[in-house]
Amino acid sequence: MLPNFATDGEGYRRNMKYTEFESIISPERMRKYNVACGGNKTKAMALYRYNLRLSQEMFVVVSCFEVALRNRIDQIMRPQWGNDWLRDFILPGGALYNDKRAENTKKIIEKEYYDLVKHKNYSHTKLLSEVGFGVWKYMFSNIQYLLTGQVLLKAFPNKPKSTKQQRYNNTYVFGELDYINNLRNRIAHHEPICFGTPVCIDTSYVKNRYNRIMTLLGWMGIDGTSLLYGLGHINNACEQIDKLLQ
Repeated sequence: MLPNFATDGEGYRRNMKYTEFESIISPERMRKYNVACGGNKTKAMALYRYNLRLSQEMFVVVSCFEVALRNRIDQIMRPQWGNDWLRDFILPGGALYNDKRAENTKKIIEKEYYDLVKHKNYSHTKLLSEVGFGVWKYMFSNIQYLLTGQVLLKAFPNKPKSTKQQRYNNTYVFGELDYINNLRNRIAHHEPICFGTPVCIDTSYVKNRYNRIMTLLGWMGIDGTSLLYGLGHINNACEQIDKLLQ
């Protein structure tokens, strides 16, 4: 059953005709939605809207995870490197200062740091909040994990023990964070997250990333269900999309 979109106070339907909708969103952006819906334009419009809702819900989850991750990293780094460790990493003598292999991360931190200094608004907590998810991900790359003291796996005290078959090391965590970072970037750049390959209606991509986030929160010793209570209605948003397959 297709959605019954809202009406205004006098009972007139507010959802616009497909031709007008497409002219605003663009035929190019709507092409995948039409293909996935077998050319049913009403379904394509509904899928576009439902994808926006799913993106909103998922971004809430990713945002909560990002804050939890960076705060846990900060808790581990402060005793090791001092209360301004992130700033100190990019200053002369800092952990990331001289190694060209960490140049990209250094430049990102530098930009945010000097912007804050320019506006006389620097504090360690402000710098933490300005730095993006990609920096936290790359803290677990082999080079930066080594340069920063090989301590960051302490962020995941509940992770499984490594075996011969599976190593739960910094490289593994980096890969998991990469999955989440890619999702975050897709949402931030308004890319759809409701499709499979070839183009079809498929919410497994989002469900997979959501499960990875919940797993990592558990490894951090955080009850993800309690943290996200009342937030991130992922299952409901996915169900709306899945019903369009009927």
